Amino acid sequence: MNTSVHGAVRLVWASLRALLVLTVVTGIIYPLAVTGIAQAAFNNEANGSMVTVQGKEVGSSLIGQSWNLKDTDKPDPKWFQPRPSHSGYDPLTTGSSQLGASDPTLLKAVRAAKKQVATFNDVPESAVPKDAVTGSASAIDPHISPEYAKIQVKRVAKANGLPETQVKKLLKEHTEGRAAGFLGNPYVNVLELNIALKKLGKD
Repeated sequence: MNTSVHGAVRLVWASLRALLVLTVVTGIIYPLAVTGIAQAAFNNEANGSMVTVQGKEVGSSLIGQSWNLKDTDKPDPKWFQPRPSHSGYDPLTTGSSQLGASDPTLLKAVRAAKKQVATFNDVPESAVPKDAVTGSASAIDPHISPEYAKIQVKRVAKANGLPETQVKKLLKEHTEGRAAGFLGNPYVNVLELNIALKKLGKD
């Protein structure tokens, strides 16, 4: 009997020691090590890839945001516009609308958005690319396709009183190619492009 109790105590004590060691290793040492490495090697990414202009944080290069007229839900013609977002670019409510490609609600919304984008940018509906009227899987994608950016050049240039050639050049400078030359698709970061556009207007 005493032997059984002694064996049980030893087993419990061994389990508690294992629990303590694993808690320290996986709950304290490992997180601190990963955080330290991230801060040392990838400081910008680890801190949200925040973009600063004149000492003020204006957003993250990883999270899309709206570029509407102040206190309205209407897009501001002075800025390049991002992909639509059913969540309002809220990083706390990421995710797609979950509507299937053949869902009547989605089809109706896409048709309406296509007409709106075409009218806003004064281009035919056939020129409107799909990312201009459909949200991304996360609903906060900060990038748009070069095709979507190109149909906005004329409108942006006119609204800012700038030559189209200057805005086209700016867009070309902010168009990123495929990763490693073959992965993914070319893209444009809307926030970074609009910041450069604002600086261009001051020159």
